Amino acid sequence: KPRTAPKGECAGEAGEVRDLPDEMPGYDKYPVWSPDGEKIAFRSMRRAGNESDKERLLVYDCTTGATEDLTEDFDYNAMNVVWDGNGELYFIAPIEATHQLCRTALTDGEAEVLTRGDHDINAFTMAGGRIVAEVCTISMATEFYEINPADGAMKRISEINRPVYDAVKMGEVQKRWVRTTDGKQMLTWVILPPDFDATKKYPVLLYCQGGPQSVVSQFWSYRWNFQLMAAQGYVVVAPNRRGLPSFGQEWLDQISGDYSGQNIRDYLSAIDDVAREPWADADRMGCAGASYGGYSVYYLAGCHEKRFKAFIAHCGIYDFDSMYGETEELWFVNNDYGGPYWDPKNATAQRSYANSPHKSAAKWDTPILIVTGEKDYRIPYTQSLEAFTAARVRGIPARLVEFEDEAHQVFKPQNSLVWNREFFGWLDKYVKQE
Repeated sequence: KPRTAPKGECAGEAGEVRDLPDEMPGYDKYPVWSPDGEKIAFRSMRRAGNESDKERLLVYDCTTGATEDLTEDFDYNAMNVVWDGNGELYFIAPIEATHQLCRTALTDGEAEVLTRGDHDINAFTMAGGRIVAEVCTISMATEFYEINPADGAMKRISEINRPVYDAVKMGEVQKRWVRTTDGKQMLTWVILPPDFDATKKYPVLLYCQGGPQSVVSQFWSYRWNFQLMAAQGYVVVAPNRRGLPSFGQEWLDQISGDYSGQNIRDYLSAIDDVAREPWADADRMGCAGASYGGYSVYYLAGCHEKRFKAFIAHCGIYDFDSMYGETEELWFVNNDYGGPYWDPKNATAQRSYANSPHKSAAKWDTPILIVTGEKDYRIPYTQSLEAFTAARVRGIPARLVEFEDEAHQVFKPQNSLVWNREFFGWLDKYVKQE
């Protein structure tokens, strides 16, 4: 049903569709009308064909036709935008591997980070001057918290899973800053097993994030659950390597066109840093990841220099050339690879394809579990078949787990049980054993 716009006639004539504004080539999405109906707040990316450009918070004035960027000097993404009714906008932003509640006023446009702490605020609702948010951590599934709009103080108001937590031991979550090969500091979550004893040695698991541009935050999931991994006796190492949000746009952008470069060195910096601890068993280390994390596993399999005893790759990119002709997100690989493989004048693209994981398969020497879904059109399951074939032909212990009714992720509860049994069974067989 068409909306009748006041004053500036934002909607135009009846039945008319207009671009507001029309000079921006990137994604514009999730418009939210102001309470008085005179303005529209929306999220916008400046660059076309890049789903991981900075998500700016813009406001379009229906009366004047002017558009203002309220986060010009705020080097983080704006998400879940809400008007408060008093001329201020609240939103969620990923900041240093967490998700925080922020706000900005239309008058000065300066964004303020309202909350603090190691948590993910995933959604919030405002009414009557109160804010209630959905919050989770690496050690807690989503619960409700009230947030004081004056000072950002958070008060827990639900205990939905308390009976479960009372019967389950959680491991300590450490916040570790690791120096990278180019002299920067990288935040790495380290999750210790329950009842951790620093006088003992524990097997170590490196987690490789997918995306590639998605933050390793304080998320909770029944698939990639760090506490579940730690509960099996593993020290989990989860780096926020190059190419992840929440550390500024420069850190995020670096990975595009450099899949085989700095972010791979970041992974090795993180695992080497933890492996030096007296309680980390450097002779029992594994590596796992999905999507871009699966690509990372394939790539590391050819250059890890005996660090790892086993790999697990879920729906990973194995062969860049065939991936280019198979994926339903061609625009994505054009941005992140640098273009198609047939253009010899495109140096970025040529470097990407020259470093495709399949070109290092001759160096593979480590057992690998490969998981895929037949309905995956983003990274088609044939990529996993290629990798499995390469490992088996080379005589490397390999196992293929293929779900005929799953796509890029495993969502169905029964399949998730199978996934976890395969995941931990593989690690226990090749990593945990002395």
